Amino acid sequence: MVDRTTVIPEHLDGRRVAITGATGFLGTALVERLLRSAPGCELVLLLRPGRMRTVEQRARREIFKNDAFDRLRDELGSSEFDAMVDRRVTVVRGDVGSDGLGLDDDGRAALASCDVVVHSAATVSFDSPLDSAVEVNLLGPTRIAATLRDLGVTPHLVAVSTCYVAGNHRGEAHEQPVAESPFFVDVPWRREVDAARRTRSDLEAESRTPEMLARFADEARGELGAAGIPLLSAKAEQQRTRWVNDRMVEAGRSRARSLGFPDVYSYTKALGEVALSETKGAIPVTVVRPSIIESAVAEPRPGWIRGFRMAEPVIISYARGLLTQFPGVPEGIVDVIPVDLVVAAIVAAAALPPEQTPPIVQVASGSSNPLRYRKLIDMIEAYFTEHPIFDNSGQPIAVPEWTFPVRGKVERQLSRAKVAITKAESTLEKLPLRGTQAELSATLESRREDVERALTYVELYGAYAECEAVYTVDRLMDMWGLLDDADRERFTFDPRVVDWDVYATTIHLPSVVEHARVKTTPGAKKGPTRTDRLRRQVLSPDRHLAAFDLENTLIASNVVTSYAWLATRRLPSEDKARFAARLVREAPRLLRLDAQDRTDFLRYFYRRYRGAPVEQMAEDSAELLSALILAKSFPAAIRRVREHRALGHRTVLITGALDFVVEPLRPLFDDIVAAEMSVRNGRYTGELVRVPPTGEARAQAMAEYAAAEGLDLAESVAYADSASDLPMLEAVGFPVAVNPETRLASLARKRGWLVENFPKAAKGVHPVLPIAPTRVGSR
Repeated sequence: MVDRTTVIPEHLDGRRVAITGATGFLGTALVERLLRSAPGCELVLLLRPGRMRTVEQRARREIFKNDAFDRLRDELGSSEFDAMVDRRVTVVRGDVGSDGLGLDDDGRAALASCDVVVHSAATVSFDSPLDSAVEVNLLGPTRIAATLRDLGVTPHLVAVSTCYVAGNHRGEAHEQPVAESPFFVDVPWRREVDAARRTRSDLEAESRTPEMLARFADEARGELGAAGIPLLSAKAEQQRTRWVNDRMVEAGRSRARSLGFPDVYSYTKALGEVALSETKGAIPVTVVRPSIIESAVAEPRPGWIRGFRMAEPVIISYARGLLTQFPGVPEGIVDVIPVDLVVAAIVAAAALPPEQTPPIVQVASGSSNPLRYRKLIDMIEAYFTEHPIFDNSGQPIAVPEWTFPVRGKVERQLSRAKVAITKAESTLEKLPLRGTQAELSATLESRREDVERALTYVELYGAYAECEAVYTVDRLMDMWGLLDDADRERFTFDPRVVDWDVYATTIHLPSVVEHARVKTTPGAKKGPTRTDRLRRQVLSPDRHLAAFDLENTLIASNVVTSYAWLATRRLPSEDKARFAARLVREAPRLLRLDAQDRTDFLRYFYRRYRGAPVEQMAEDSAELLSALILAKSFPAAIRRVREHRALGHRTVLITGALDFVVEPLRPLFDDIVAAEMSVRNGRYTGELVRVPPTGEARAQAMAEYAAAEGLDLAESVAYADSASDLPMLEAVGFPVAVNPETRLASLARKRGWLVENFPKAAKGVHPVLPIAPTRVGSR
């Protein structure tokens, strides 16, 4: 027996502890507890570098700036805290998803110097792609062990797993090796690894067949319209990648369920335990299995949590009225455990001699301090009845009564709702809606996303609410018995200490509400709205450039209407009706061509100007300004241009319209970038001088203009109305969707862009095809 007078910090004094997964919820809490409560130990953190940050930068930003360290920072002071971290923490580049952990020589030396390795890195998502979960959760522990063997060291390896490796079976689940469970289906883990990798390879090959590539291209065009080849190609590749990942997610879900596990996470964690037991060699291993980890009961402060865990999105969706039902067994146990109890158990396992530490320890509450599902729901319902969330109008949201339906019934209800909303969306997308009308489609899309989110929660977490396994903690309590009173006070992991009524209503649920950033006070929202804040950013003096599209952004017109006006300005009255009829008959074809490729459409359409006298077009375009352009303008948009100029911003009109058509607008802008036709013998040839500024060419023209003028596009604004203008909008730091058509309205909502719905200059019905009045003296 270990002397009960021994204190955990003394066991860790002078020891080096390596930790994987330190940027995660559990890992961050573990780092904080060791730095604060075991001041004599040093830490080695294995981190993957980010795409834009080194491992040192990631550690500072993602670990030590977390509010988990506020307590320690307040106790020491900021400068002493930073000095302590520099003195006690070594950060090395490492990746448990690659063989050899991706360590360089310094990293290998740092790992070899450690007395304890705590492996908490994992892909914790319940719907990870199969191969991703296999590489990290299944192979990660074996890679740790293999690297330690290669280094010739045998530190105590504390591997964090999950209670749910027991699978879906009912009844007691003991602290025993997975392979010894009578309910475990023994499958060779190496074959599972090979199969997962092969599945990815097969799906990658299938996704590249001509038929599938054409499908992804069609989907891209359906989402973005005529956004230009680069954006459409990028979206098509994104669709292909998503298709492969979705199939891999389904492969993981199907394989897990076929072997009796609720999801790919528990399945790969179970096989990870089996693989580690077979490959650990002489390395002493303790497996710590927590149940569902939730916010802290006390350490580093009551309610501390990092990110949303499993229950939080379900709770908030219920409180907001988005999720009216959730499956579950009312008398069943919801096995949750506060994060600080799990951390304390890991620290105790790391501190005690390996020979005295149980090989498998479950940190769970169900067998010693059970929380029944009905009690949990009653507490949640009572809490949000007394402390409701308020909607955007400042009205309290009444929470529904829980009826504990079976999972299949809820899934069918949500699936039917999703189908109905999707059909309505599809119908609206076919209509030529703009501005506030297009927002109806965006509202439907938002509702569909709510339904899809609720369906995902039911699919992912429903099995856990219906789980009837009871996780025993006999070995956990044996380890508890080895501690003295001082250890027990500083490193509490006895599940019986949790008072669920107090924890739920005064600690966990207030923390969930705080992190969800939902409205918790009555009355209309005070202060500036989100739109007001975005508009303030757009009109900040710090902006450099304001670029404007023309059609449906500044005026409710297009190249066809301006052509119709100019073409009929000098026609005899008797010819105007025939001209209008021909153009109307051609309209469907023109619309199809414009939807396919804006540049091709303009080249085709502008050939109609062949032979037009240059001087005559200039003269008629001056009349066009007042007769058509100003009459169909958006006054608020014109004022916006002037606001930008008043703020000292450069203003530029970038349009695929012809230069002579928009020339009368030049006083409004610092510069105009427009399409130009070549001239021969005083007449237009109908052929463009260069690629018109549409799609990606528009974005390139804007970038070249900014570079020539010394302007920063990240500090610039762009106004446009269509998804075909996405290259232009995405090129700047402050995009604005003006009177957006349906696709752009949806994208703007998702990306948090400012949306402006500018009204037309005058009420009344404008003709679809404006015909110019007969010019005096024309024949």
